[in-house]
Amino acid sequence: MRIRLLCTIFLAALAAPIGALAADSYTMQDYESVAKIDAHLHLHGLEQGPFLELARKANFRALTINVDYPVFPALEQQQRVASKLHHEHPATVGWIASFSADNLMRPAWIPATLHRLDAALQDGAVGVKVWKNIGMSERDGEGKLVMVDDVRIKPLFDAFEERDVLLVGHQGEPHNCWLPLEKMTTKNDREYFKNHPQYHMYKQPKMPSYEDQMGARDRLLASHPRLRFVGVHMASLEWNVDELARFLDRNPTANVDIAARIGQIQYQSQRDRERVRQFFISYQDRLMYGSDLAQSAQQSQADFVADLDGVWRRDWRYFNTDDELTTPDLDGVVRGLALPKAVADKLFRLNAERVFQGAWKA
Repeated sequence: MRIRLLCTIFLAALAAPIGALAADSYTMQDYESVAKIDAHLHLHGLEQGPFLELARKANFRALTINVDYPVFPALEQQQRVASKLHHEHPATVGWIASFSADNLMRPAWIPATLHRLDAALQDGAVGVKVWKNIGMSERDGEGKLVMVDDVRIKPLFDAFEERDVLLVGHQGEPHNCWLPLEKMTTKNDREYFKNHPQYHMYKQPKMPSYEDQMGARDRLLASHPRLRFVGVHMASLEWNVDELARFLDRNPTANVDIAARIGQIQYQSQRDRERVRQFFISYQDRLMYGSDLAQSAQQSQADFVADLDGVWRRDWRYFNTDDELTTPDLDGVVRGLALPKAVADKLFRLNAERVFQGAWKA
């Protein structure tokens, strides 16, 4: 079916007059008039006046995602902020809860975690985030890394499946993390892992491989076929849209967001724009836009909002126009994908409304 669809689209593209594909696409003039959702943000301040003003002006809603990440505020504070923003601005801000992996090998950890998450879901959270610390840093009593498909924590994911709780998963790292610096495809990855060699898995041969991380995630999903799943960051398959297509084919209950991986998409489209464009058209029902921006404690509200405004506009230009643009992640220019309006509406809004049903209330 997918091959037949690709052939049909390709033949139609050949038959269309030059400029016809872009004619059915949005422009930069449409940016503020089209309703949009950033389905992957991290809002950490109790007062978000500048952000809310930008969201209103840019016609964006937001999904703020809690993460068990030591650089972020404590999970309790993240949840307090998300709950407050959602209840005060229910039409603009939805949220995803998360859980601490501390003591995950103790018998009481699973029931206690489920109890806390039940309260978060009753408070308006529309899903639960599982982070890469399970698989990359959390260890059992013998010092062995605990992978996400470990049988000892399986009852947690069993409960999510039984209760129809949406699981939002970030497993592993970008594929670049397992490559030498000179072979990495984007500047941001090259710079990050150069400055943080302790996280550069190419230099940590005793750590699980990229294939180990993806395999654990895939086994988790295979053993929970009814589990609704969102693979953030393109399910860590950002390096190859064909690999991501195969993942989506294998997992019909899965969707992905493209947050913080648009540079890798653009790297591929620099080399084969049509292949990337056809992927977004063929899998238009499974993809969601997100920026992954987070306000650090050192960053002012004004700077955060300015960064977000720039990212939102640049990403809109790439997906909706056929302009040539530059990006901080790559050398040279990238030509926009000029996605059809119907596809862009799904990427920027409709899929998030369906997947995160109930996140935003009038």
